[in-house]
Amino acid sequence: MKYRDYYEVLGLPRTATQDEVRRAYRKLARKYHPDVTQQADGEARFKELGEAYQVLKDTEKRAAYDRLGRQWQNGQDFQPPPDWDEGFEFSGAGNEPSANADFSEFFEAMFGRTRAGSDSRQTKRHRAAPNRGAPTADDLEDAYRGTQRPIPGQDHHARVVIDLMDAYHGAQRSISLQTPVLDAHGHVTLQSRTLNVTIPKGVRAGQHLRLAGQGGPGLGNRPAGDLYLEITFREDPRFRVDGRDVWLDVPVAPWEAALGAQVTVPTPDGSVELTVPAGSASGRRLRLKGKGIPGKTPGDLYVILTIVLPPADSDSARAAYEAMRQAFHFDPRAHVTGGRP
Repeated sequence: MKYRDYYEVLGLPRTATQDEVRRAYRKLARKYHPDVTQQADGEARFKELGEAYQVLKDTEKRAAYDRLGRQWQNGQDFQPPPDWDEGFEFSGAGNEPSANADFSEFFEAMFGRTRAGSDSRQTKRHRAAPNRGAPTADDLEDAYRGTQRPIPGQDHHARVVIDLMDAYHGAQRSISLQTPVLDAHGHVTLQSRTLNVTIPKGVRAGQHLRLAGQGGPGLGNRPAGDLYLEITFREDPRFRVDGRDVWLDVPVAPWEAALGAQVTVPTPDGSVELTVPAGSASGRRLRLKGKGIPGKTPGDLYVILTIVLPPADSDSARAAYEAMRQAFHFDPRAHVTGGRP
């Protein structure tokens, strides 16, 4: 995937106001519109301009894009940094991209629906919890004049990252959220706030926690919207998660696999003793029932055995390996060669 520098496309500095974004787009769109342009690349430039404007005109998309940083160059190979949008609070009030729009892979991965019809992470997050919908400019004007009923606050969404252990035991966490807003000069800025959140025991990745009244403010004394926090697990060097099930690779010595053994295995809920059956092969899966993420029906913990060979780095070690070679008539490639040498 290639990075798109939307500011470069519109010929703008990153400090441009929203009015400057609109003016730059309108000027360039007139120049490169397919009905008037005489340039060979006019149609392609017009599409680039539309994509850049789709992001920079919207305060939430622009703020999310800006969080990627300034170090990327247009056309550079790009993958979003891990958890780049963690703690970014949004309402989804911006215009959704058209399903028929021909946007780049970069745009679709970050913000919009793909042409194949699957949803991006942000679009999925919009739909994962009820949203009351953003009040329009006419709604706000009517509410101000008293000609319309007061308007409830809009629901907000954010993604938070927790440790797997938090799902086993529950936790109290202080989380920082940033919401994009326009300042008095038309610049997009981030407004920060901190919330104390209870992480319930047994929470799953992808689950949403509802914080009542922590969304957008209402109009005319109507209640504020809710805040929905999407739970994501922080990457763990040992454990992998699939729903409520947890997976762990456990190394064993050749004699433990061949003769059987009792080994100590770590779990997010503390260490347990595991019986390695005699004659176990590398890749064998052992199940610890109910040792996955807690719940009404708890998940399981699956241990995958990996046989690790001790190094032949001394005379005694090499002698031991030589004794093994003499003791066994073993062909590890028999199933490949058909028994032929």
